[in-house]
Amino acid sequence: MTQSAWHQHWYPVSYLRDLDPARPTAFTLLGEDLVLWWDRAGQLWRAFADVCPHRLVPLSQGRINAGGELECPYHGWSFAGDGHCTAIPQAEPGASPSAVRSRCRAYATAEAQGLLFVFAGEAADAAAVPLPLVPVLEEPGWFVQDTFRDLPMDALTLLENVLDVSHVPFTHHRTVGKRENAAPVVATITGSGPEGFTALWEEGPRKGKLGSQRTTYAAPGLMWHDLTAPGFARILTVVYATPIRRGECRLFARFPFQFQSRLPPLLLGLRPRWLQHIANHTVLEDDQVFLHWQERVLEQRGRSGGAERAFFLATGADVYVKALHDWVNDHDGDPFPGQPLPPRLDRAALMDRWTSHGQHCASCRGALEGLRRWRPLVQAIPWLALLAIAWWRTPPVLVAGLLLAAAAVLLGRRFDRWERLLLAGDGEPPRNRPD
Repeated sequence: MTQSAWHQHWYPVSYLRDLDPARPTAFTLLGEDLVLWWDRAGQLWRAFADVCPHRLVPLSQGRINAGGELECPYHGWSFAGDGHCTAIPQAEPGASPSAVRSRCRAYATAEAQGLLFVFAGEAADAAAVPLPLVPVLEEPGWFVQDTFRDLPMDALTLLENVLDVSHVPFTHHRTVGKRENAAPVVATITGSGPEGFTALWEEGPRKGKLGSQRTTYAAPGLMWHDLTAPGFARILTVVYATPIRRGECRLFARFPFQFQSRLPPLLLGLRPRWLQHIANHTVLEDDQVFLHWQERVLEQRGRSGGAERAFFLATGADVYVKALHDWVNDHDGDPFPGQPLPPRLDRAALMDRWTSHGQHCASCRGALEGLRRWRPLVQAIPWLALLAIAWWRTPPVLVAGLLLAAAAVLLGRRFDRWERLLLAGDGEPPRNRPD
């Protein structure tokens, strides 16, 4: 698979629920800047090259005008859903600017399973390429939790990490793993080819307590684990790794469940999506820092071509990692051949949550706005309670006022903590806390 072949695939670029049809959204796919926008006339999401053909400014800085078209912020040129220019305010009467040179490049788009996909190659080629979907999610009865984040690592580094089941008990100790669950992973590759590979772990996680686990890697950017925990649920872990540019990708993580009881989805459904995302960030940050470092060491030692020499793949648990790098080497599967990684980021940049997630997430943006809107009222409640106590001076008012003031102080502290967690992680993985 050459670099050009990476462009002959569909990639998810956003959950549909996080896109705002009233404004354009910027995204970068395989190094190409895009603008995503809602075409009111066509009633579908569009993706254009994020550059106006007039003076080359980013269209994502523009707006959706009253006619429902994409309008350039510099001179007001307007573009319809197919990319052709519909208005040039500066054009003299009777002038007819070139329809070809005034046109925007339009990429093919598709919606499926709650995601917006963009085809990275020529739009005319898109119909012949199937969308990278998880077939079983077309079945009814799934309860799905979703998150996403722009990660400071290549898509292949992310995929190597999520395919590797043996790291979970250690890296994610106290989040989604426990060290005492570590055990040999006797897994086998059950099929492989240009389309990816499949694997079976007969015993499965937690020393067999969750049942056998099947893994699918659908090249180049999708993988999922699938297991059925007896008496509880069928559980998938689905990861899309969308390459943004060298050293950066967007993770789309999906956690679908088919519960055998109605109670778990009811309870899980009570937690706001933004609180779930805060918990997801903690898990992602368990390994984000050292993966960002690891891929730079591997680059120095030859990238995937030198992986078997660079790594010491000592046990059967490494079968997934070996299979991924075998696929890369056998099918020219490097999306950015010859391109060096950018300089290493410091810890503060690696712990940023707002730029990498929050500003793009409808739920987290709304939560931050709500916390900041309601904080003045929460801060005022203790003072109002004290005024009420001083005014009425009765035991019931004293008790109620003190309880209300204490509750407001605690809620204010919780507001402060939530805001901090929406903006950045603390860089202290739970696994390293003293026992």
